[in-house]
Amino acid sequence: MKFSLINGQRQEAQPKLSGKCPVCDQATVAKCGEIKIWHWAHKGHRTCDPWWENETEWHRDWKRHFPEGWQEIVHKAENGEKHIADVKTDQGWVIEFQYSYINPEERRSRDTFYPKLAWVVNGTRRKRDVQQFKSALNRSIGVGSNSQIRRTFPGECAILRDWGSSNAPVFFDFGAGPSLWWLLKSVPDGSAYVMPFSRGDFIQTHLSGATQQVREFEGLVNDISKLVSEYESHLRRRR
Repeated sequence: MKFSLINGQRQEAQPKLSGKCPVCDQATVAKCGEIKIWHWAHKGHRTCDPWWENETEWHRDWKRHFPEGWQEIVHKAENGEKHIADVKTDQGWVIEFQYSYINPEERRSRDTFYPKLAWVVNGTRRKRDVQQFKSALNRSIGVGSNSQIRRTFPGECAILRDWGSSNAPVFFDFGAGPSLWWLLKSVPDGSAYVMPFSRGDFIQTHLSGATQQVREFEGLVNDISKLVSEYESHLRRRR
């Protein structure tokens, strides 16, 4: 964890500090070594949030784009279940930064738990993913007059297969360049729709306090889904 509670106040890890977990209220200790990034850990081997993964510098780099008051927010459901959201914006969007493998059952649980969720997935963890994704793009076709939206065939692209069934928007971060790749939708015939989406626009849309801009993001999610569905209907009528 990046933050723990000291006298009720959120604070980053510093040498020799101790605090309390914001989820379970149990004791935490500051881990401030020379190899791993400084973080908080529960005393002993307790893990109160099974969805939490060990943070990397990639996680921290993404979090730094957002106010500290949005980072590591405890989200509580009506049934009392609690989890720490990587970022929760003032408009209610939860952004989860996923570096390591996540099993499909847990991913579906998170999709259901957070009412408005967007995933940002590290696409460089497995060396094969970048090349496989490029190959899928090379074989892709444009959707109607919108050449930005590409219909891919991810039979040999593991990262598209891994995330294709998510109900939440998924953005792949392949590291290089100004764009993320948005996985718009996967369909039963095995194809998947993707489009580039500016990294800066993704960040700024959520940072802006203007409700209109946030609604534009929500509207874009809905509009793109509708466009892809209409295109799929068109393809089915042609078959």
